[in-house]
Amino acid sequence: MGGSSPCASCKLLRRRCTQECIFAPYFPSDDPQKFAIVHKVFGASNISKMLQELPVHQRADAVSSLVYEANARVRDPVYGCVGAISYLQNQVTQLKTQLAMAQTEIMCIQMQQDYSTNLSTQTDHYQDDNKSLVLSDNNYESCNINHNLADHHHHQYLSFASSSSSSSNVIQDPFKRESFWT
Repeated sequence: MGGSSPCASCKLLRRRCTQECIFAPYFPSDDPQKFAIVHKVFGASNISKMLQELPVHQRADAVSSLVYEANARVRDPVYGCVGAISYLQNQVTQLKTQLAMAQTEIMCIQMQQDYSTNLSTQTDHYQDDNKSLVLSDNNYESCNINHNLADHHHHQYLSFASSSSSSSNVIQDPFKRESFWT
């Protein structure tokens, strides 16, 4: 900043860094890659305009967002951050489906155990608890139907996910190669 070491942007752009340099507080000279990636994607004049339009207290957050988006755009020029968000949303949907299937399976196992327990006690009191036995049979059938429905929805989701992933250019695992926080 006008002193010994120019900021990363002034170094890259090969210009003199002044006290009023808008980039200096956000792009220090010891991290030149930060400005280089943002400059490559957005351009120095656009970054300068964006920073000048913002109040000073919001500029650091804006620079962080620009760096994040620039890293995402370098990795996925078409979708950028949206590709990463889409990937994570698909993972959440898949995990919700798996959770629903596991909960249905647990409920079925519990109902089967209850049915077995009721069936063994029913032999002594068949006349008195005839209605209870019928209810247990209905619950058991309901459990099998619910389990089949959950399984059907899971297969529908998997077939949708595989058909949509084969036809799109979205990176399916944006976190495998490198971090956005480089």
